[in-house]
Amino acid sequence: MSTLTVFTLIVFALTYVLMFTFQKIRPYVALASAALFITVGTAHLFPDFSYTLPDALRAVDWNVLMMITGTMGTVYFFIESEMPQLLSDIIISKVHSVKWLVVSLSLFAGIVSAFVDNVATVLMIAPVALAICKKLQISPVAPIICIAISSNLQGAATLVGDTTSILLAKAANLDFMDFFFVEGKIGMFWVTEAGALAATLIIWFMFRKDNQQVNVNDRTVIEDKFPSWMLGLTILCLILASFIPYKDNAAPGAFYKPDISNGLICLFFFLLCLIRQMLRAKSTKPLKDVAGELDFYTLGLLFGLFIVIGAITKAGIIDLIGRTIGKLSGDGSRASVFLVYSVIVWMSVLLSAFIDNIPYTATMLPVVAVISEGLGIHPNLLYFGLLVGATLGGNITPIGASANITGLGILRREGHNIAASQFMKYSVPFTLAAVTTGYVLLWFIWM
Repeated sequence: MSTLTVFTLIVFALTYVLMFTFQKIRPYVALASAALFITVGTAHLFPDFSYTLPDALRAVDWNVLMMITGTMGTVYFFIESEMPQLLSDIIISKVHSVKWLVVSLSLFAGIVSAFVDNVATVLMIAPVALAICKKLQISPVAPIICIAISSNLQGAATLVGDTTSILLAKAANLDFMDFFFVEGKIGMFWVTEAGALAATLIIWFMFRKDNQQVNVNDRTVIEDKFPSWMLGLTILCLILASFIPYKDNAAPGAFYKPDISNGLICLFFFLLCLIRQMLRAKSTKPLKDVAGELDFYTLGLLFGLFIVIGAITKAGIIDLIGRTIGKLSGDGSRASVFLVYSVIVWMSVLLSAFIDNIPYTATMLPVVAVISEGLGIHPNLLYFGLLVGATLGGNITPIGASANITGLGILRREGHNIAASQFMKYSVPFTLAAVTTGYVLLWFIWM
């Protein structure tokens, strides 16, 4: 193992240990680690490692940051219009216990996130959960954690559900309908839904004793529906844009969307809300108000983590992981195939709990293709196993997925600082149930 690899692993491990231990300073830890990698890479302290500021800025997912900023702004006006209170009144009138409220919100988040980015899903649904919890005078911690992890789960359900699905579709030559049925067998949609059902049963079991009756006598009256229309149009445009390919996935000469398309959509509708409010107020006060509500803690944390993940990718850590797994291909027997399949699924779960699943998936897809050919098996077994592990693994830790970070950022602004152990109380059994279901089901489908 090279000196660069040892250094990178130590810094990376220390970064996550500090973030887990000192949650109030997580953004500063991530930014300090990012600065260290940039300094080391710029100074060329290691001959094989160059990581300058432009490299770091290219590693940042600006689409996600723009999308979070835009959606936060629109959601601020959405909350100010009291629409979440009205939606909470409607939901409370349809269900009759806290237990079913949490289950219903989790399922709803999962359905939406199959077509809309996970972060946007959390930002849109969490305010409704907050309004319900305030009305019922219960803690919003568990409901919002369940919303975040449920939104992560459904990313593997459709081709447009997550970037990892898009990457896999290109590598395996799959189209949208192949996620439902492929080569006469059920596709990832049904495998994901089976995992979602198992995970929902876990949520139901964890809240089985929360049978407090919930009722609502009056319904909130909404006077300004414009922010709600803007939020609805944001969701609609995100869904429609999800069917337009990015440049790397488009056919030669075909139309494609820019990498920051989702971010531009969210910012556009936010700016419409902001400009309207400033014109109505005839002042810049709405701009100051919304600026004070933006969650710079979450934005700073994600910014730093994107740079750190870019650095370890540049240092070859993810490539090293891929090569290590590739050595397990064995003699092609059923037992050997099962071993490789198991390692790919559960290693993906473990690694995605700490690193961005996009570069990991991009690195592993060609490795999986080579392994499948060497074993003489259908590549969809390992392709889909990789997707299950990489997409769901981020659920385990509070900083393993952008949606989790966003959900905890919302809770922090409400005065709830959530420890990793508290988050993992819900996320670990949820993830294990979903992954195990998909893991077993895929094996029997493709072997």
